[in-house]
Formats: sequence, C-alpha cells, structure tokens
Amino acid sequence: MSLLSPSYQAILAAKTQGEFKEEIVRFANELGFQYVSAMTVVDHSLTHSEFYNVDNMPAGLADATAGRPEIYRRDPVAQHCRRSAIPIMWDQKTYVQHGLGQQWEEQAAFGYRTGITLALHMPEGRHFVLGVDRDRQLPRNPTALTRIVSELQLFAVHAQEVATRLYPEEQRVDDLPNLTPREIEALNWTMEGKTAWETGFILGISERTVVLHLQNAMHKLGAVNKHQAVLKALRLKLIR
Repeated sequence: MSLLSPSYQAILAAKTQGEFKEEIVRFANELGFQYVSAMTVVDHSLTHSEFYNVDNMPAGLADATAGRPEIYRRDPVAQHCRRSAIPIMWDQKTYVQHGLGQQWEEQAAFGYRTGITLALHMPEGRHFVLGVDRDRQLPRNPTALTRIVSELQLFAVHAQEVATRLYPEEQRVDDLPNLTPREIEALNWTMEGKTAWETGFILGISERTVVLHLQNAMHKLGAVNKHQAVLKALRLKLIR
C-alpha cells in the first residue's frame, strides 16, 4: 500500500502536459483554492532564462496582463520567490506595502485576492514556482494555515519532478545537435572549470583548436557563450 496521498500519486503518474495541468488544478481545488500556477524556469545565463508556465488563469486576466512584462518584474510575490525558498502568504497588504495597490485591485477583480506561493531552487539553473490563489481570505487559524502550506510544499516537490520531465519537451534523438567527440570533450572540461589552454594541454591539442571546438558546439547548440552551451548540453544529456 502506497504511503502517498491520491493527489501525490496522481501528479507523479501524469504522462502529458494536459494531465499535469489537470492534476495541479485538482489539487488546488481540493486545497480550497480556485486558481493555480506552476512555473518551470531554466536559466541559460545571467540574462537569459526560459519560462514554462501552466495555470488556469481566467482569460480576462491573461488578456489584461499580456504584453506587460513589467508586471512580473515588479510583482512582490514573484520577486520574493526569485530570492527565497520560504513560502510567501500574500494579500492586499503585501501589494500596498510595495506601492502596488492598483495592481492588486486589477487582479482582485478576477478573483486573485489572496494566495500562497513558494519556489524550489535546484542545480543546473532550474527553478520551480508553485502558487495557489483565491478570492477569500486565508484561514486565521494557525494550525489550518500550517497544514495548507505543508501540503503545498510536499505537492511542489512531486510536481517539480514531473515538470522537469515534461517542460521543456524532450527533443527526439533525431533532433539533438550532432556534436563531435572533441566538441563534447571541450564542453566537459569547460564544465570542470578548465580554460581553453588547460583543456588543450589535457587533450594534447592547441588552445586555438579548443576554442574552435567550443565555437562549433555553441553554434550547434544555439548558445551565445560557452557557459550557456554547457548548460544546454547538460539539459539535453549530451554531457554528464
């Protein structure tokens, strides 16, 4: 007999992105929240990240926020999650304290009045953010609130494992960049922190040749620098 609750078993069993969304919405509803958002973030460099978001946001709010990236950049909940793994319980006061009372008013009109959001920060520049939102206040009873946060944290651990598998979609083997053995070796030693000169000494080739291998790998991977190339190669399991 499994020790996991049905919600955790169901999310782990999700095989498609559609099933994943269905299960996170079901979990949020059972927890007493109307809305949920699960975001997978993959950092490729200090200035470039990929975002894969799954939510049941009302179409009206999605339309109202489309093309307004500044909302995310200044949102106090989002900014908290970028820096911390401690869950944040937010309401109108959270936004007013940051001078963003009008932003809260806009989202409250669609039922986003209170919520709980948390982030998991993992190796290789991966992050997972899970938030549940609703149109009524959070429980005043500390025991009830602690139970909700605990369930959300445990569910997030299971959900991120599935999200890592589903987002981004795995590339078919046929679509993987065709790196040469030398390009893979150059990326592997770069991952170990070796310079082009050191890598050349290890491989018995010139520093210039190492740079050429790295440039070819960057081009094939669509990377802007060697560090981004290493991250992409790791995600595609071309190096380990």
